[in-house]
Amino acid sequence: MSASFSSSLRGLGALLALLVAGAALSGCAGMSETIAPAFADPAKYELYDCKQLEAERKTLAKRTDDLRGLMEKAETGAGGAVVSELAYRNDYVAVRGQAQLAEDAWRRNRCRETPPEATPPAPSPAAVKPAPKSGRAAR
Repeated sequence: MSASFSSSLRGLGALLALLVAGAALSGCAGMSETIAPAFADPAKYELYDCKQLEAERKTLAKRTDDLRGLMEKAETGAGGAVVSELAYRNDYVAVRGQAQLAEDAWRRNRCRETPPEATPPAPSPAAVKPAPKSGRAAR
């Protein structure tokens, strides 16, 4: 009778451990948006000028998109949610925190986006004139 009781306690313990692990993982997904700045240095962008901030914001946006894509791809496989959390979530949260701090510095410095450079139009074939021919005929 004691063997039956101890095996049922082990089963109950395993079930409880799974429930706690599931709750912990689901809690991580919900809190990432609020603690993102905690993973970044708040003074990192203090001395950046607008040109540096613009480049940094673009880099961080690209990195965020890359990580989001990797997380979505990982979630399609078996056990993907766990792989996604373990492999990419910390980097994703850190990059989001940096992006938020860069955005705050951008606003604080009253920066504006640089307009895209206007590329000169390519010359049309009709506008190109042939070179003048020499007056002598070939012998």
